[in-house]
Amino acid sequence: MAALASAASSRRRLLPYLHRLLHSGPTAAAADAPSPSNSRFLRHASPVPRTPDHSPYLRFPEARVSTLPSGLRVVTQAYPAATRMASVGVWVDAGSRFELPGTNGTAHFLEHMAFKGTGRRPNAEVLEVEIEDMGARLNAYTSREQTTFFADVQARHVPVALDILSDILQHPRFPEKAMQRERGVILREMEEVQGMMEEVIFDLLHAAAFKGHALGDTILGPEENIRSISKKDLEQYISTHYTCPRMVVSAAGSVSHDEVVDRVKELFTEFSADPTTADQLVDANPAIFAGSEVRVENVTMPLAHVAIALKGASWIDPSSIPLMVIQSILGSWNRSVGVGNCSGSSLARGVSNGNLAESLMAFNTNYRDTGIFGIYAIALPDTLHDLSRLIMAELRRLTFQVSEEEVARARNQVDGSDLNFLQYIACILAVYILF
Repeated sequence: MAALASAASSRRRLLPYLHRLLHSGPTAAAADAPSPSNSRFLRHASPVPRTPDHSPYLRFPEARVSTLPSGLRVVTQAYPAATRMASVGVWVDAGSRFELPGTNGTAHFLEHMAFKGTGRRPNAEVLEVEIEDMGARLNAYTSREQTTFFADVQARHVPVALDILSDILQHPRFPEKAMQRERGVILREMEEVQGMMEEVIFDLLHAAAFKGHALGDTILGPEENIRSISKKDLEQYISTHYTCPRMVVSAAGSVSHDEVVDRVKELFTEFSADPTTADQLVDANPAIFAGSEVRVENVTMPLAHVAIALKGASWIDPSSIPLMVIQSILGSWNRSVGVGNCSGSSLARGVSNGNLAESLMAFNTNYRDTGIFGIYAIALPDTLHDLSRLIMAELRRLTFQVSEEEVARARNQVDGSDLNFLQYIACILAVYILF
């Protein structure tokens, strides 16, 4: 989409958006920023970026969509390069933002328990053997707004994969012993997450940005909830949120749309057809970007982790595409890579030249009704003041002084993302239908 717009048009869209985002005038740092013509990157490391026509490489077959009488949607894309492989999945509009405080963590707990057996597949071992015999891969993940179950299989096993997915979602067994074991697994997962500072920072960031709202809660939930979630809680969550209008079955690769639709009609028959959609739930309880500051001091840590965030865009906001380009302009940098002075990112060059951080990256997270955009960095504590000033100066610079070369380079990087992975395609199809 972005590749078809002119560079000048993209630039015009970027400037007013960041100007509105920051509500501030230019700083001295912005005024003194180097022009692209003087950039060491452009003089020595590459020609001036251009915007090529990627359309011949991005012409995937048309996605086909069918909506069943129950409201469940099926979307497929027959990918010509995938002669024998396929990825199929079930995307559910249900994540931690739809939980209550006392049951926060249920969606993630349910994801774990889905693989513990069904009526026809009585335990996890039986399910694992069936998957291994097909040479397939079955996995799942939970986010704040969605829960996803998917299988990567040989094309001839797509009907079996759909049978497995429908079975684990419609006929899950929640034996008490398995639930107790899984509590321990999730608690250990929580310990691991608490040791990953990037995860901790982004959980704190959500809690600060959406204070008092479920979107600010963690996906795993608090320890007391993990210890108390019951079989009844899981069953209630399925009956409430796993409804046909909030589900998409997506398939990509060597697949036939009509065959997938027929198989879904045959198998996905027991979910509720409650017409309430996730959009209606979000409209009834929108997430308000509050904005605040959270500091957690730990004098034993040699490095400081910091995130500076602004209100971003929702999935369907027209500004979401310019924000993707802005994220690419800001870029990422890591001292261990050692390309700071030659980076196309003005921010990366400034951080490298000033020795201000160990690493940094721009991030852009979208939700149904809002988003978070900003920069995450790891640095020595005594450089945080100068680092923060540089980050804010760079954001302000982009509101007044972004070059055609920067926009072209960033658009090329966005276009060059890994679009050929079948799982990624299936995910994009499902998200497109859901939103």
